[in-house]
Amino acid sequence: MEEFSDFRAPLYEVKANLFKGLAHPVRIRVLELLCEAPEVSVTELLAATGLEASHLSQHLSVLRRYHLVKGERRALQMFYSLAYPQVADLLSVARLLLNDMLHTTREQLEHSAGTSPLAAAAGSSR
Repeated sequence: MEEFSDFRAPLYEVKANLFKGLAHPVRIRVLELLCEAPEVSVTELLAATGLEASHLSQHLSVLRRYHLVKGERRALQMFYSLAYPQVADLLSVARLLLNDMLHTTREQLEHSAGTSPLAAAAGSSR
């Protein structure tokens, strides 16, 4: 896996690497859970995601490598939090973008469902 911290690379490559760190539904879910609380224990993440410990550990490792989360061990527990509050903003903007995209697609589908293929073809030949 590419190293995220090579900031000598062009900005578009650094951005692409950031999105690679986000590019799995489990990692998005973990980040969403971390947005809901200042810190979350691994035990709580396991319960909320239903993942096996080794599977969750792999995803947390990727999120740490890409500097999206930070972990702190206290006694026998590991706690995670967002490394930067802007991660929550990024997820929020993604949600808004997806809502807009779905709304546009829904409108296009409703419009096309209300137009018969013959009427649409006749309208385009004018």
